[in-house]
Amino acid sequence: MDRLLALTISVGLLTALGTVDVYGDSGGDYWPMWRGPDATGAARKGNPPLTWSETENIKWKVKLPGQGTSSPVIWGDKIFFLTAIETDKKGSPTAQSAAQGRGGRRAFHGGRPPTNVYKFDIVCLDRKTGRLLWQKTAREELPHEGHHRNYGGFASYSPVTDGKYVWASFGSRGVHCYDVDGNHKWSRDLGKMTIKVMFGEGSSLVLAGDAVIVVIDHEGDSFIYALNKETGETIWEKGRDESTSWATPVTTTVNGRVQVITSATGLIRAYDLETGELLWQCSGQTGNVIPSPVVGFGKVFCTSGFRGSALQAIELGRTGDLTGSDAVSWEVKEGTPYVPSPLLYGDKIYVCSSNRAIISCYQAETGKANFVKQRLEGMGEIFASPVGAADRVYFVGRNGKTQVIKLSEKLQVLATNTLDDKFDCSPAIVGDELFLKGKEYLYCIAEL
Repeated sequence: MDRLLALTISVGLLTALGTVDVYGDSGGDYWPMWRGPDATGAARKGNPPLTWSETENIKWKVKLPGQGTSSPVIWGDKIFFLTAIETDKKGSPTAQSAAQGRGGRRAFHGGRPPTNVYKFDIVCLDRKTGRLLWQKTAREELPHEGHHRNYGGFASYSPVTDGKYVWASFGSRGVHCYDVDGNHKWSRDLGKMTIKVMFGEGSSLVLAGDAVIVVIDHEGDSFIYALNKETGETIWEKGRDESTSWATPVTTTVNGRVQVITSATGLIRAYDLETGELLWQCSGQTGNVIPSPVVGFGKVFCTSGFRGSALQAIELGRTGDLTGSDAVSWEVKEGTPYVPSPLLYGDKIYVCSSNRAIISCYQAETGKANFVKQRLEGMGEIFASPVGAADRVYFVGRNGKTQVIKLSEKLQVLATNTLDDKFDCSPAIVGDELFLKGKEYLYCIAEL
């Protein structure tokens, strides 16, 4: 696999999904994956509006088909996201889902198996107008288990694209590849997942070199796969001693080898992209790991916040078990996120406290606290991950409010904006446009 040697990626502020080598100018027409071109949440050359409302700076607003918290990804003039559409068809439950429906496994907040068949669709919109370009059904079936009634859904994964193809995971409904014009290329069924207390599925795909990385952490046998991006065939697979986790992996190059880094309840692990070899591991996260890692300054930053708090800055370039070693260059144990992923922007890393609009900011290289657990008034809960551009940081609340703060060592709120929708999906920034995907609508926000 000498093709991987061409994937040269700076450790700095970049990850394997966010380099000029792979995607061109990351400040241009690209937000190709979950967390953006550098997998940090930042658009280095973006400059979206500071203020907007339902009557100000809305370039277009379109009604969304179906339901799901899949965040949009963008290449050129095309926007992609996933959705699950409930049909009128009644399905026959599997023995597993029937047992769950009878209380065989405790559901949480109403997450019981549905009785209606769903269509699992990939949607492509025109970026200029929001017009539907194509919509393809990758799978149609009755989900074998439910999801948390307050968030998640059956389409929580975000797709990934390289401008030629788009790859989509629906978890228990398979991994699928289409070209950007909607022509089906391949599909892989990797089996049904059994999610802890039926919270719902969601760990987005990662593209690195010729591989699509799939992490399946659940209450059954957990695995990580590297699939050939053009055929779907397995390059390698490795078993994982992990329970349910939702974090999307991140990739980066260290000493000439591309590493795939996963964060989970048991261990943070790094795998060699070419072979699947386990390179290093480190414990220290809380349960129910959802936030995705970010890479910069020769470190990977992993965080979680369920029944505890953890933010670890782990130096890259080490091998073996790093637990308790000086490879953990700094860490904090308060005010870390449950659902939202961290933002690494400039020399700073931003995190929420649990799912609350209480934020902290640290110097990424040293761990120096700039401010800790400062409240953003009127925001309520935050599930969307923050994004950064034009020396501004955007925090999007579930109640439709977005607060924009200055990229600074002190908390300075620059604007508060309100829309008539609810938001769990993370924003995307391309050039001078900000894309906010709510429960009902997708907004394109731009200066008008």
